[in-house]
Amino acid sequence: MNVVDAGRVPVIVMGQGPTALGILRAVTLAGIPVHVACPPDDLTTRSRWYRPVPGASWDGRPGPAAEDALRAMPLDRAVLIAGADDIAMWLSELPSDLQERFPVSTASHAVQALLQDKATFARHLERLGIPHPRTFHLGSLAEVDAVPMETLERVFIKPVNSQRFSDVVGAKGVWVHTRDELRDTWARLHAQGFSLMAQEYIPGPATEHFFVDGFRDASGAYPGLFVRQRMRMSPPDFGNSSCSRSVPLDRADEAVGQVCRLLDDVDYRGIFSAEFKRDPRDGQFRIIEVNTRAWTYVEFAARYGVNVCEMAWQDALGEPVRMASRSYPIGKLCIDLHHDLSSLGRTPKQEIGSVLRLAMQWARADLHVFRWSDPRPALHVLGSLLLKRIARTRDTAPVARQGSSA
Repeated sequence: MNVVDAGRVPVIVMGQGPTALGILRAVTLAGIPVHVACPPDDLTTRSRWYRPVPGASWDGRPGPAAEDALRAMPLDRAVLIAGADDIAMWLSELPSDLQERFPVSTASHAVQALLQDKATFARHLERLGIPHPRTFHLGSLAEVDAVPMETLERVFIKPVNSQRFSDVVGAKGVWVHTRDELRDTWARLHAQGFSLMAQEYIPGPATEHFFVDGFRDASGAYPGLFVRQRMRMSPPDFGNSSCSRSVPLDRADEAVGQVCRLLDDVDYRGIFSAEFKRDPRDGQFRIIEVNTRAWTYVEFAARYGVNVCEMAWQDALGEPVRMASRSYPIGKLCIDLHHDLSSLGRTPKQEIGSVLRLAMQWARADLHVFRWSDPRPALHVLGSLLLKRIARTRDTAPVARQGSSA
C-alpha cells in the first residue's frame, strides 16, 4: 500500500461487507486518507486500515440520520464514495448545504433511477437498440399472461430493484417453467410488495459472462476501463463470481462499445460496472445490468492499475483524472475462496479438472477479502462461518429420548 498523505482531502466510504473493504483498500492504495461509515460488527472494521468516521456514531446507512452525522462531523471536507445501490441513489440528491463540504462524483438522480430500475433500464436499452435479454414487466395479471412462454427457452422472475429482494428471497431470481408456475410465483412475490419482471435466461456457462468496469468523468472521458471474465460462479444460476480473470479490452470490444454508448447517451458520471453475457446462439454480448457504484471486486482492478476510487476522488474535487493504462496485466485471477469451494461442489467432476491444477490456481490468484498484509477481515469471515455451522449442527442434532428404565 502507498503511504497515506494526511494533508489530502479524505474519503468517507459508505457501505459494508466486501465492497466497503475493497473501496477502503483501493483508496489506501492511492495514498488517500480514508474513513469508513459501516455497522460496528462489519468485517471492514477488522482491517488494519479501518478508521471510523470522526464525530457521532454512524453505521453508513443513508437518510436523515446520515445528514445529521455529516453536518456534525469535524471535517472541513471529504469525498463520499458509495458501496451500495441505495447509498448511490441517496448521494445523487445530497442536500445542497452538504454538497460543497462532501463532494461526490455521481450521476443525477434521474440517471441513477434509470439504470437501477430494471424495467426502465430494459425499455431504454430497447430504444437504443443495445442487445439485452428479452424482458417483460409484470405489473398485473394481464401482463403476466402476455409473456410468450412458448417462444422462450428458459424464464425466471427477477425484481425491478434487487437489493431488498435478495435479502428476503435469498436469491437474485426465481425459475418458472410453466405459465401456471409464472402466475403462482408472481402472485406470491407481488403480494410481498415486490415489483417484478420476467426475463429470458441467456444460455451458456459462467465463462460467457464478462464485466466492463470503469469510470466516466465529468467531461465524458473514460480514464479507466477494465474487463473481467467470469470463470466460476456460486450459486450456478443466479450467483456471483467466485473466480474471475482479467482479459484485454478487445476481448470484449463489442461490450465496451455498448456500455460506453449507453453511458454517453445518459451523460453518466462516476464509477460503474456493467455485466454482459455472450449469447452462444448468435455471439452477441447482451447487457444484463449496470452497477452505479463501486462493485465487490473494485480492489482487484485497483491492484492492476485501474483505481476507479482514486478517479472518483479526483473527479469529485474537480481535479484532472489520471488516465489508467489500457494495457493492464492480462490473465490475473481473483478468487472468492469460500464461494469457489461451494461452486466446485456443484460442478460435475469432469469439468473441475485436477485438484493440483486448482490448488496451483488458488495459490497464484488474488484472494477476495483475504490479504497476507491485512488478514483479520478474512479471519472474521471464517469465524462467522464456523459459528453458523456449529449453530446449524446443534439445531439439527437428534434429541435424546427420555424414558423411564425398567
